[in-house]
Amino acid sequence: MSAGKKAKHTAETAKGKVKEATGKAVGNESLVVKGKAEQVKGNAAQAGQKMKDALKP
Repeated sequence: MSAGKKAKHTAETAKGKVKEATGKAVGNESLVVKGKAEQVKGNAAQAGQKMKDALKP
């Protein structure tokens, strides 16, 4: 996985964690859900990229 893509996906996951924590702190369920969704998206993108890298000759 290229360093740029890895950093982007990791940042997206971290951003989601911050949103989730902020949502919990202020009692905003919508923000919690958005944060969890961003984490899932970032993790899925990382897994997909790792799969591509594993299949490369």
